[in-house]
Amino acid sequence: MSFLQISWIIVQILIGYHLVLPFILYLIYKIKGKSKRFSERGFQGSRENDYAIIVTAYEQTTLLPAVVDSILKLNYANYLIYIVADKCDISNLHFENEKVILLKPETVLASNTRSHFFAIANFKRKHDVLTIIDSDNIVDPNYLKEINVFFDLGFEAVQGTRAAKNLNSTYACLDAARDIYYHFYDGEILFELGSSATLAGSGMAFKVDLYKECLGELDISGAGFDKVLQAQILKKDKRIAFAKEAIVYDEKTVQSEQLINQRSRWINTWFKYFGYGFDIIYKALKNFSVNQFLFGLILLRPPLFMFILSAVLFGFANLFISQEYSIVWLIALVVFVISFYISLKNYPTDKRIYRSLINIPKFIYFQLVSLMYARSANNRSVATKHNGNSGV
Repeated sequence: MSFLQISWIIVQILIGYHLVLPFILYLIYKIKGKSKRFSERGFQGSRENDYAIIVTAYEQTTLLPAVVDSILKLNYANYLIYIVADKCDISNLHFENEKVILLKPETVLASNTRSHFFAIANFKRKHDVLTIIDSDNIVDPNYLKEINVFFDLGFEAVQGTRAAKNLNSTYACLDAARDIYYHFYDGEILFELGSSATLAGSGMAFKVDLYKECLGELDISGAGFDKVLQAQILKKDKRIAFAKEAIVYDEKTVQSEQLINQRSRWINTWFKYFGYGFDIIYKALKNFSVNQFLFGLILLRPPLFMFILSAVLFGFANLFISQEYSIVWLIALVVFVISFYISLKNYPTDKRIYRSLINIPKFIYFQLVSLMYARSANNRSVATKHNGNSGV
């Protein structure tokens, strides 16, 4: 076998395993069984941690009253809300509740972490935990109660579930389907197998000291602070818990321009930070750490559309090179489709999401457009613009 043939096979394996890995992890998860310690709904914890709820806004304030109103309805008492209104007109923002602290930086921060540390510098008291909420989110009343269970169990970092706030377009439905897939495999299953949930940008909480320790010396601009944060946590071999019932409702993209700008930032972030996976796998081999090893594998995975398209192209190319390999690619794609369906069946998935799946090729097309803009993504937009019309 020639060097080119061996290289061709190796490249296909490096892409192809991403198609079947979720199903393999799912089978292990089913064989292992769900951990009673993390699934038992009766356990509510014994300590009410003091939470700083940080809500970051950039340029837009339209949705802030709604998110604050949802937070004030939490079935939890020990918290303060810190709104960081970066480059915002706050003249029309008035919050009478003493739990709400409105902060307006004198200079433009244009960075999630700078906004978070601006809030930390203005804490009214020494909080135990900080939780990060986007300005377009709506918080479930039991969010903090569910998050708190895991801190009471000794975890220092927790990711909740980001559910769709709106399903009023095909893009929103497909975006929601993607979130369900990631929450199931990169959240619930990874955590149950002894690894960590990946961070999703909001609906996540950390011990204040851990957050400061991980990011205090770093100045992160552009998208992707959650990728840096999760890598810093995993380098310490700490686990990020997944709180399935801690739900925040996230505004989904409804227009193609929103989708392209958002995805171009995300793709840029993957290229920028996927190399953390190699570092974490190396540490896993040194530490014999399942937590680090599984998480490192996940970090190396390209965005869904990239490895799905690659699989199709490899399968087609092999029709002219080795038809047996084309059959293998077809089987791998079928396994991936089954895995995707399993994730949707394991969550309360709206029928509109199922109906939207026929439009996946169109969704992939716009992500290919996003790939073209990925290099200049952070110059095109800093944050996704929402119009506030999110009828479900």
